[in-house]
Amino acid sequence: MYGIRYRYYATLPPGLEEIAASEIEMLGGKVSEIRGGRGRVFFEGTIDLIPILNYLSRTLERVMILLTVEKFEKLDDIYRIVRRMDFTPWIRAEQSFAIRPLRVGQHDFTSIDVGRVAGQAVIDSYMEAKNVRLRVNLDEPDVIIRVDVIFDEVMVGVDTTGDDGLHKRGYRVYNHPAPLNPAIAASLVKLSGWKGDESLLDPMCGSGTILIEAAMTARNIPPGKNRDFAFVNVFGEEILEEVRNSVVENKTMVKLYGVEKFRKHIEGAIKNAESVNVADTITFMEGDATKLEELFRDPLDVVITNPPYGLRIGRKGIIEELYNGFLKSLRNITHDKSRIVIITTEDKIMRDAVLSNDYEIVKELNVKYGGLDTVVFLLKKT
Repeated sequence: MYGIRYRYYATLPPGLEEIAASEIEMLGGKVSEIRGGRGRVFFEGTIDLIPILNYLSRTLERVMILLTVEKFEKLDDIYRIVRRMDFTPWIRAEQSFAIRPLRVGQHDFTSIDVGRVAGQAVIDSYMEAKNVRLRVNLDEPDVIIRVDVIFDEVMVGVDTTGDDGLHKRGYRVYNHPAPLNPAIAASLVKLSGWKGDESLLDPMCGSGTILIEAAMTARNIPPGKNRDFAFVNVFGEEILEEVRNSVVENKTMVKLYGVEKFRKHIEGAIKNAESVNVADTITFMEGDATKLEELFRDPLDVVITNPPYGLRIGRKGIIEELYNGFLKSLRNITHDKSRIVIITTEDKIMRDAVLSNDYEIVKELNVKYGGLDTVVFLLKKT
């Protein structure tokens, strides 16, 4: 099993596939297909990839062993496709399993129907192979089988991550009212091209997620350090221990700065940073994102932020004033080669502010953030 190359697919926030694919390649996977805007990357590799990606990936949310992906027409086809698979390499006779279905598109059946027929197909397949009726445990299964029905295609995989996605890092002890997904935060850091010897500012830092992700990267702190993984139920703890033992963390000091208007969020951000042992390399300060020149004298290299949206404030006029004031102030504390990354749902307001304040849009990404359609802007001064 360990020398065999397997097919995998990873899920992630839609729109960030290229960034995730680059990380998969860096960690040893061979990417075969990128489904832009669909939040999926397909790749190949040995079993060794499973603990490596789950423990070390900063941009992915879930990693699956791909059993099949094929076209279908009706619900009975899903049963037939799943039924012909051999699940004995992945589920031991004494273990329980659960189907986690996903359905996207127009169909004459529900995701509950998908779970029902796929679950029966797994039971029937295993009964034929081992003469054992597998137990179903929907709450705490030993093994999770993902069945994704995407339009006219069905995708079946063994979930190596578990019900909690990889963005659940385990360090968040303080919850901001609108927290940023850590996988998105890490992707924004990668998009910026930030290097450890450069300064990085989040001028509306909330609970500190972007800065914490940057600090963890600089110090080689594994994002999966404080969580459990589903793959140990299939392959055992040993392959995880090998990866854990190979990681060497450090105490590198980097120039990370967080500005936040509300004191309670600053205090919460410090607690979050302390929980993952990076508080000593992040400077948090109370301040106004439209008056940054009052806080900084030396120009900053990289700025990454998740500013308030209209949903969080209520009036568009306030958002326009904030975005314009922020970009105007930013000109005073950045240099010609500074990179600025912003994620927002208010893309029209941001574009207007960018033009009004003499910035150039280098890149735009449409990113699905939960149920929100956001745009990520990479800017530079003109």
